[in-house]
Amino acid sequence: MNYLWGGMIVVGVIYAALTGNLGAVTNQALVSAKEAISLCITMAGAMAFWVGIMRIAERAGMVERIAQRMGGILGFLFPSVPTKSAARTHIATNFVANVLGLGWAATPAGLLAMKELKKLDAQSGRASDAMCDFLILNISSLQLIPVNIIAYRSQYGSVCPAAIVGPAILATLISTGAAVLFIKIRHLVMRKNRKY
Repeated sequence: MNYLWGGMIVVGVIYAALTGNLGAVTNQALVSAKEAISLCITMAGAMAFWVGIMRIAERAGMVERIAQRMGGILGFLFPSVPTKSAARTHIATNFVANVLGLGWAATPAGLLAMKELKKLDAQSGRASDAMCDFLILNISSLQLIPVNIIAYRSQYGSVCPAAIVGPAILATLISTGAAVLFIKIRHLVMRKNRKY
């Protein structure tokens, strides 16, 4: 990716120099840098607020209770992960953070979940089925509150930044449904292959 982006920048600068638009490229680079800083400040505020809410929920024991109530769902999605495993709590925390649109808060829990899942399959030098399933579900990312998009829309002057909530819920419901379907079909195929 570094070579791709670097190459695009070099080609753009060379083209601008050959067509006499190098000044416009310089001006746009400065405007974009200013806009990037402004966007970072907006996103940092939204991130701090929601990650703080998540930390309060964790310390109040809400995440732990949600993880316990998600036992049936986690058992359905991760049948190979023992009920008492710490991986389940980290997976539940990751799911809750993703549902709330807190990708920043979901990442540490996701990394901890992967470490715990790896401990369950310590003999293998490759990703376990549970690790692959978790990654697929994490990427599909069911979201009820798309915090990032709302913050972007707010930054760029949208009249109604939260108007994206309905379409985001629908899109992520479809992506998560497809992920669960894929995982279950994969499990069935693997079971049939093991029989033969």
